[in-house]
Amino acid sequence: MKTTVDIRDDIFRRAKAEAALRGIKFKDLVEEGLLCKLEAFEQSSETIPAVTAWELMKEGCGIVDSGVDDLATNPEYLEGLGRDSMGNR
Repeated sequence: MKTTVDIRDDIFRRAKAEAALRGIKFKDLVEEGLLCKLEAFEQSSETIPAVTAWELMKEGCGIVDSGVDDLATNPEYLEGLGRDSMGNR
């Protein structure tokens, strides 16, 4: 597939020179570089374990007191629990 890519002049010159030194076409060097980078992405995503928010925060849980008592200890918060909007059970 043909495509157009904007490359900084200094990078283009280095890549063109490297391809010439290796005796390969510029397009082959670009393709090789893309494949190498894509494989590195795949390997890095496989080695990064999935971490949950709990695992990230577990050591900090309970450090700060919010000042709010447990809602279950205040009967006012339990008033109307289990009733519909008409007050029926």
